[in-house]
Amino acid sequence: MAEDRLERVRTLIDSVRAEGRTALTAPEGKVIADAYGIAVPGEELAKDADEALAFADRFGGPVVMKIVSPDILHKTDAGGVIVGVQGADDVRAAYDRIIANARAYDAGARIDGVQVQELLPKGQEVIVGAVTDPTFGKVVAFGLGGVLVEVLKDVTFRLAPVDEAESLSMLDSIRAAEVLRGVRGGAAVDRKAIAEQIRRVSQLVADFPEIAEVDLNPVIATPEGAVAADIRVILSESEPEPRRTFTREQILTSMRRLMQPSSVAVIGASNEQGKIGNSVMRNLVDGGFSGEIHPVNPKADDILGRKAYKSVTDVPGEVDVAVFAIPAKFVAAALEEVGRKKIPNAVLIPSGFAETGEHELQAEIVAIAERYGIRLLGPNIYGYYSTWQDLCATFCTPYDVKGGVALTSQSGGIGMAILGFARSTKTGVSAIVGLGNKSDVDEDDLLTWFGEDPHTECIAMHLEDLKDGRAFVEAARATVPKKPVVVLKAGRTAAGAKAAGSHTGALAGDDAVYDDILRQAGVIRAPGLNDMLEYARALPVLPAPKGDNIVIITGAGGSGVLLSDAVSDNGLSLMEIPPDLDEAFRRFIPPFGAAGNPVDITGGEPPSTYEATIRLGLQDPRIHSLVLGYWHTIVTPPMVFAELTARVVAEFRARGIEKPVVASLAGDVEVEEACQYLFERGVVAYPYTTEKPVAVLGAKYRWARAAGLL
Repeated sequence: MAEDRLERVRTLIDSVRAEGRTALTAPEGKVIADAYGIAVPGEELAKDADEALAFADRFGGPVVMKIVSPDILHKTDAGGVIVGVQGADDVRAAYDRIIANARAYDAGARIDGVQVQELLPKGQEVIVGAVTDPTFGKVVAFGLGGVLVEVLKDVTFRLAPVDEAESLSMLDSIRAAEVLRGVRGGAAVDRKAIAEQIRRVSQLVADFPEIAEVDLNPVIATPEGAVAADIRVILSESEPEPRRTFTREQILTSMRRLMQPSSVAVIGASNEQGKIGNSVMRNLVDGGFSGEIHPVNPKADDILGRKAYKSVTDVPGEVDVAVFAIPAKFVAAALEEVGRKKIPNAVLIPSGFAETGEHELQAEIVAIAERYGIRLLGPNIYGYYSTWQDLCATFCTPYDVKGGVALTSQSGGIGMAILGFARSTKTGVSAIVGLGNKSDVDEDDLLTWFGEDPHTECIAMHLEDLKDGRAFVEAARATVPKKPVVVLKAGRTAAGAKAAGSHTGALAGDDAVYDDILRQAGVIRAPGLNDMLEYARALPVLPAPKGDNIVIITGAGGSGVLLSDAVSDNGLSLMEIPPDLDEAFRRFIPPFGAAGNPVDITGGEPPSTYEATIRLGLQDPRIHSLVLGYWHTIVTPPMVFAELTARVVAEFRARGIEKPVVASLAGDVEVEEACQYLFERGVVAYPYTTEKPVAVLGAKYRWARAAGLL
């Protein structure tokens, strides 16, 4: 049965393409709908007014009449749709008017006839569609709006194909999700019927990659079902170029030699200060890299006390990485020598390639790399750091604080912001990697490596685009169950401003596609650069929560209100305090304080009150996370608060009780030192903000849910 269905659709698509068309007519769309069980109303194609009347009589009741022409995609714009036609005179008049409107709209259009279609009952209009996104390929979409979908943009996306559970989740992912459940006495729609339409459309485009767009708009959803009033199918004009791909094992093998090299050659090494080749050499030598460092320069015998070689082919033994510090025009010839030397990785620092319009030059080095099996990092990058190897292969400032955060950036400027943040916050990193033009190595390669790297606990990536969104999603899904992945995606404006053949197609490249699919992959999307860096620094510090109940303990009522707002803004839940726990908190706070949630202990309380309430919050198993609001007073100075909080958290941790604890400290400049003290001891704390600590806690919760821990 499935083979018959595929053969029917294949025959139809081939015939449409043979005619040089990319748009299917409505009757052709119905053939596909019937083959895939996509629910559509009864319809027939009338070649003249008499046939239209016969078909309308057969359906019995009002009908919809639509122009059928392979040259008229937007039928409504052409005056080619009339709804609610009934009676012989009206049917004949509607037929003649539709034909006349179509000829006036496009005198040269081929007209196949007029579609006579059953009029669907009134219901909730939704859109189901699929589109070929430039980053993620086949994507299925769902939303409300009918003709207003491009205005409202209340649409959600998933990678196609989707299963039943994923398609049902899409119904709850739009802002107007409650409308589908029935509001103001209205009946709920048949959710499973809508989800099944989504699933079938997603399978269709997965089976036939040459289908560029599918639009079921509107789908009329009622308590009894969901039927597509219109189906539009657009074929792609060309096939995408195949991308060079690697197996997981190949990626890990090459990335291991890149990130854990035993021998590095610097092509363009120099003794002259101020040159990139000198800076790279100095960083490698001064950084304490214990492997072999081989300078390559045809005009030098010795560089920084190390023997220099005329060519990389003269270097003895195996070399894992060749770092290029030469002008772009010389890279291709040197890369040929790297290939002959069988060096598996080339780190291309030089700019002057695709980013400046030199696409042919970049294509040339990519072709050389493919021929020799070399992986290319760059070009147009600052280099990379692999701290656990004491490797600083960059012309920028060195960094050697080892830790569990791996950071990547597509931009050199952002890379330096990452470096400065890491230094100022004392964030330990496992790696900092520049990606630049991403001629070869990209985020999914590094994500695959960092997912297995025992030194890496959290991965944060700044990116402007993804070369292969599906490969990234696959790598993210393999990594997220083990460690958090944070992404800062630059460029939120819609990239899909091209002319599209359907409402769904107009949304291709929209930032909402990134948003939904990154969430589908379990990735935490950071709203800004500082957020990405703070998430990366804080997530490894916080233990995973074991439940949703969050309690705020604060010394200031105003902070408590703002912290409550932040909890709600981040999709978290304040615990409803049961009577016995409420009574327990009241024992420690003054009569003019307030229990409930937030627990307001008031600002004039001594350290013992902070300690007692924090102990209670950690001790009660019904409480899963604590948010602390501290207000600077002389009664409880900032460092006193920090020391007692860190001591109590450490005590419970030693007893096997670990909960996320975040803190907001308001006060004079002493709170900055107190926050650093707390951060270093497992309590994520920030001065002068109620939003940031809760945002970090929210990110931890999003990861825990994606990882299946909640």
